[in-house]
Amino acid sequence: MRAAFLTGPRTFELRDIPDPPVPEDGLLLEVRACGICGSDLRRWKEGPPDGSGGVIPGHEAAGVVIAAGPRCGDFKIGDALAVAPDIHCGNCWYCRRELYNLCDNLRLLGITAGVPGGFAEKLSLTGDVISNGVVTRIPDGLSFDHAAVSEPCASVLACHYKINTVTGETVVVMGGGPIGCVHIGVAKSRGASVILSEPSAPRRKLAERFHPDMMVDPLTEDLQRKVLAFTDGVGADVVICANPVAETQKQAVQIVRKGGKVVLFGGLPKQNPLTTLDGNRIHYGEIEVIGSFSYHPAIHAKALDLLRKKILPTDQLITHRFSLAEIGAAFETASGGNVLKVLIAFE
Repeated sequence: MRAAFLTGPRTFELRDIPDPPVPEDGLLLEVRACGICGSDLRRWKEGPPDGSGGVIPGHEAAGVVIAAGPRCGDFKIGDALAVAPDIHCGNCWYCRRELYNLCDNLRLLGITAGVPGGFAEKLSLTGDVISNGVVTRIPDGLSFDHAAVSEPCASVLACHYKINTVTGETVVVMGGGPIGCVHIGVAKSRGASVILSEPSAPRRKLAERFHPDMMVDPLTEDLQRKVLAFTDGVGADVVICANPVAETQKQAVQIVRKGGKVVLFGGLPKQNPLTTLDGNRIHYGEIEVIGSFSYHPAIHAKALDLLRKKILPTDQLITHRFSLAEIGAAFETASGGNVLKVLIAFE
């Protein structure tokens, strides 16, 4: 089979390698589509871990089962599956309380060393991935392309379940990339009004397809004044920081109303993860600052169902498709500011 190995910063090598084995308790998946995630882009820019010899990234995969081990459970050849990255241990304090995304020993498909990802023609799913990972049947009528984006959609959906976005609220989304646009779509599907803060004109143009109620360029416009005017001087009910920029987290505390919620959804760079928030405004205004990361496996199935029902805006999200042989160009495109979701498609 062919597989794309990340061998250096911004460098992929397409290799012909043997098919992975079929685990006794697992499956062999023929990959049909795999999305490029922001974390894939960060790893691509940095290169693989030292001494790895190259890794196969990709953790937003969808495909069809072409071989099944005798102890694989209920799965069978021909099943269409969507696969997400999280593999929890099942034994730690968090797993015992079904907080699987907070697992102390979390491994990630296509990210953790020794766990190959979906930028390959075939993907082996071992028993621990099936039992402790996120492997979900694709509903009838949903394409592999759309199923592949169920992973980022699930993380956004879990966030809105957590903060209980409701009709009539005003949600400010900081960042108009793929994740920010899904936040717009999910918030509006739950009856909220949405203001997008995004400094890039091309990204604001792309975000129009998700119909935010207002878009603001924070470099040339006063975001706080705009939010106060939109909310009759009260402030936003929820501000979601959907980008890796610490300054937006600081600004979020200033534009949220008293008793409102600030969600830190986008992780900051590992080499500079600190942020500064107005502690007095949080204290006296009883503002909740909430972290949101990943999701319970059940949310993945819910995301797939909502995609099937066209409640989540997949068609507007996917802007580019490339073949595996074009993976270098795909990553270069995904790193630009004039795209949303980029897929590697195998069909």
